[in-house]
Amino acid sequence: MEVTVKQFVREFKQQFQSMYAYSYEEGSNEQLYNALGLLVKNYISSYWKETREKYIKNSVKQVYYFSMEFLPGRQLRSKAYNLGLLDVIKEGLSELDLSFDQLAEAEADPALGNGGLGRLASCFMDSLASLGMAGNGNGIRYQYGLFRQKFVDGYQVELPENWLRYRNVWETRNDKSTCMVRFGGNVWLEENHQGHLVPHYENTLNVLAVPYDTPMVGYRNDTVNNLRLWSAEIPVEEEANYHTIEETEPIKEITQVLYPDDSNYEGRLLRLKQEYFMVSAGVQSIIRHFRKYNVPRKNIPDKVAIHINDTHPALVVPELMRILIDEEHLSWEQAWEITFKTCSYTNHTILREALEKWPIDMMKELLPRIYMIIEEINNRFVENTMPLYGERITWQTAILQNGVVNMAHLAVIGSHSVNGVARLHTDILMNDVLKDFFELYPERFNNKTNGITQRRWVHLANPDLTQLIDDKIGENWKLTPSELKVFKGFEKDKKTLNKLTDVKLKNKKRLADHIKEVKGITVDPNALFDVQIKRLHAYKRQHLNLLHILHRYLEIKENPSVDYVPRVFIFGAKAAPSYHYAKQIIKVINSLADLVNNDPDVGDKLKIVFFENYGVSLAEKIIPAADISEQISLASMEASGTSNMKLMANGALTLATLDGANIEIRDFVGEDNLFVFGLSSKEVYELKANQSYRARELYGSDQKLRNVLDALTNGTIPNLQDEGYALFDSLVNFNDEYFVLKDFASYVEAQNKVDDLYKDQSEWARKSLLNIASSAPFSADYTIQRYADDIWKVRSCVVEDEGVHLVDEPL
Repeated sequence: MEVTVKQFVREFKQQFQSMYAYSYEEGSNEQLYNALGLLVKNYISSYWKETREKYIKNSVKQVYYFSMEFLPGRQLRSKAYNLGLLDVIKEGLSELDLSFDQLAEAEADPALGNGGLGRLASCFMDSLASLGMAGNGNGIRYQYGLFRQKFVDGYQVELPENWLRYRNVWETRNDKSTCMVRFGGNVWLEENHQGHLVPHYENTLNVLAVPYDTPMVGYRNDTVNNLRLWSAEIPVEEEANYHTIEETEPIKEITQVLYPDDSNYEGRLLRLKQEYFMVSAGVQSIIRHFRKYNVPRKNIPDKVAIHINDTHPALVVPELMRILIDEEHLSWEQAWEITFKTCSYTNHTILREALEKWPIDMMKELLPRIYMIIEEINNRFVENTMPLYGERITWQTAILQNGVVNMAHLAVIGSHSVNGVARLHTDILMNDVLKDFFELYPERFNNKTNGITQRRWVHLANPDLTQLIDDKIGENWKLTPSELKVFKGFEKDKKTLNKLTDVKLKNKKRLADHIKEVKGITVDPNALFDVQIKRLHAYKRQHLNLLHILHRYLEIKENPSVDYVPRVFIFGAKAAPSYHYAKQIIKVINSLADLVNNDPDVGDKLKIVFFENYGVSLAEKIIPAADISEQISLASMEASGTSNMKLMANGALTLATLDGANIEIRDFVGEDNLFVFGLSSKEVYELKANQSYRARELYGSDQKLRNVLDALTNGTIPNLQDEGYALFDSLVNFNDEYFVLKDFASYVEAQNKVDDLYKDQSEWARKSLLNIASSAPFSADYTIQRYADDIWKVRSCVVEDEGVHLVDEPL
């Protein structure tokens, strides 16, 4: 996009004055940001309109990505960068004596996700637009997002995250595209004069789904796709039926909070209500849009691809069936063929407890018509499968079993494609978690290893590294990430390695300043920055990291001259509000931090920083400064991981088990350029199968391990209540479900190797460079291209003045 600095300055002044009726010099940072954001959105709007119109004009097949989470992060910098206007805006604001960075900080960080799932969805939105593919996001506009995490005396406390407190300049309320979603009531079928069975509803709770659209800007290609988030409101014609604020709560709460507490029936019911609300509104909107193509309904799979991101949107399958049968009056067979060819499913977990199951009675009560359809899908599945595969496989794979609706089974049966998100994860799905389905439908299963967008996580988060790469290999890598491999040619160039070390140190100083500002902790930027940033869960094993830190602390106390490289251990993690054990781990880490950070015997040899309220914007500060990337989940438990890819791309060396995408990282960068420890996936499965693991025997036989574990309960760590005992019991008395103690010695040994390498800064920089140069295969652009080619069957559309040119060549 072509905008001069002079033009920008003039238009920014006009924008601010039109909004606030006084000069920009009098504006607050929030007001200045609002004016700037709306101006950028104005620049986007013509491309947004043109992209939408050309997709329709050329009958382009569109992808609809359904996800309960989208975690976009702050959008001003990203959108300006993709438009090619970032430098112009910075220069223009500088002429006005304004700081772009200060204004960008005024933007709220949307709390619309919990971690990797939501961030992946947002990376995919960026890549779809940047590849010129017709891709739409579909989710919920949560008023409060997940929660704002605070630490009070080391304990996690959850506060409302009202990210919409101020204006969200990027969204557009689209009242002409509202949909009605029905819950509860009574439903029955009656035959009409044409012989169609027509559903009749009574006493339903009717909810108006209002879409808020956000432009997804492609990287300098004039493509702007759409992210649609739905908000629940009372239908205008029914407002008179609500007499008190309390009576409106059942509707308001639908889109109030991401992942309401599901530890009780009411919370689970609300979650199911959220999922159907998002799905029903989204599918209704898709069918409405499809009619603009003026092609027969049998062509829906040729023009529409609906992707089910994890099990949360699995109700897409019966909802699409409902619309095709009840409203479009197709036969069951016609509707099922369309649904099956249109839908695809990504599984994100091997944790069986994370594969959603809803009580049949709950489903019947809340979604009676949807349950009828699910029951019929299940009946037909059983009827077709039983003669071919027998009772065991049939009942093991049925959707309805043991009084619950198994949502993963519904998604697999109703989709033409099922994929995992890393090679190991997909293998585990086929050989264990979904083994019976793989026997039924081997042709449906495929792997699509996750990816990240380097535009946000390198270009914007790490501009000095980006400039260094540009200087050495040119800028083609920004459009073709595989060009990064050329950077390997500088692995022995001392000037390049010294510059790379300088870039890392500058990023570490920036983070050290931030740590001092928000935590009051002084850290040495020359120390090794050891980073673990991800959702707090026992299988991710933040407590293994904790035990190693405690081990180091005890060693330093016993021998203050011990030759440890100074380290800053950095954590960022939220625990689910009802996940008591995870919250106990947080408390122990924070109490250990109070001890370590204030012990004069330790000094700068050891510091612990646990950031509150970890999210995208904080990650953008941490990741460029990281030296070590902790990827220490128990092998076979992590589906993929994407923090590993972001950290690798910024030159951190990975310390990892062979889990998730860590295996592929090793394969691309080489085993000599990362640190591997711990059990393999095969060894984990063998230990579980033969039930030979005895945690207490390890505790009794390893003196160093025993000293560490005893320190959890003997008063070494101050200000603990029962949290230390809870960790001790889980690891020793309850036999250590995630084999933390089994991997401890190997982990400590690997950490010692990290120390040894860090002492040789030139060799460390060389390996860091090789990690950066090997990170291209984990670009979300390549991941999306594989989805497009293998699953969605969509092609890149290069938007040109004379129309849409469909590009057949892959990246």
